Amino acid sequence: MTSIPPAEPLTVLLCTDGSPLSLDAIRQGLALLATPGRTVLLTVAPPIDPTLVTGTGFAGGVMSFEEKNELVEAQRVNAQATLDATVNELGLADAETLVKYGDAGHVICEVAASLPASVVVLGTHGRSGLRRAVMGSTSDHVVRHAVCPVLVQQSQD
Repeated sequence: MTSIPPAEPLTVLLCTDGSPLSLDAIRQGLALLATPGRTVLLTVAPPIDPTLVTGTGFAGGVMSFEEKNELVEAQRVNAQATLDATVNELGLADAETLVKYGDAGHVICEVAASLPASVVVLGTHGRSGLRRAVMGSTSDHVVRHAVCPVLVQQSQD
């Protein structure tokens, strides 16, 4: 007679940009899931274009290396404030917080693989057609490329 091994505790990757949509997605996602063993709250800031410092080859840079570093630090502080506000709003005192830079869809998938996450929770605006083609869809990318299940909450507006 064989026994079924106990399930591993869930590692839940919660993705936020600080918007009401992302907070609602996290709130509803957590209501559906078993109590996680590990909760990681992630926000992804856009990368700073290096040509702002180096120039493009035809034009010089528009800021110094120090100004770029100040901009990156300001982004990090704002991103951490977003995470802290989310922790407070949703009562996620035990959550680990993580700030990353880059394309949100790619970064979310990389973080999900590196944890490894049991599930990713994020929101979507539910755009379609031309708006989706022009603006892209972070949630679409994550659903197609994540190494684990993805729980997506669509905006009601």
